Amino acid sequence: MYWSESLTVALIHLLAVASPGPDFAVVVRESVAHGRTAGRWTALGVGSAIFLHVGYSMLGIGLIVSQSIVLFNVLKRLAAAYLMYIGIKALRAKPATDAAVTAGPAEPRSARQAFVAGFMTNGLNPKATLFFLSLFTVVINPHTPVAVQAGYGVYLAVATALWFCLVAQLFSQARVRAGFARMGHWFDRTMGAVLVALGIKIALTSR
Repeated sequence: MYWSESLTVALIHLLAVASPGPDFAVVVRESVAHGRTAGRWTALGVGSAIFLHVGYSMLGIGLIVSQSIVLFNVLKRLAAAYLMYIGIKALRAKPATDAAVTAGPAEPRSARQAFVAGFMTNGLNPKATLFFLSLFTVVINPHTPVAVQAGYGVYLAVATALWFCLVAQLFSQARVRAGFARMGHWFDRTMGAVLVALGIKIALTSR
């Protein structure tokens, strides 16, 4: 019954999580400066912070819908505009400089320090707040059962953690980091085009 909605959630999340941002930067930094293990713990911190965003999104959107459908529609339009905004920013991505990454792992890093670095980076990121409000406003139907929405939350957290664990695995290798520095902007532009298209579709569709 919710396959279409589930696939849309998965697609938008894939586009968002794969596009370099603060989470990507902190995982790469921890992996480069402190090693692969630290990078993985940072990834787990980022994934855990997703539960924070999912929690207030579910509670907040439900309250808004119950109080005012007009306010809900305004929020939906703003959320669609935000998706187009981050898409346009991604379309304008430029090649990275040659000074991308140089040194290998240096000093050791405790699991707790690495986890907190990832959790705080995602949890305090206002763009992450806007993204999840967008997701729970324009993609997930407010009348979708709470259990299903909670299932989406678990998926988003686990998928995010697994993605950034992969990032930690790959970007602890110098050659991979250098290659992404040269070609990553094309990937970012492609993701941006898709996000802009989704934003336009959402803005022109009434639920």
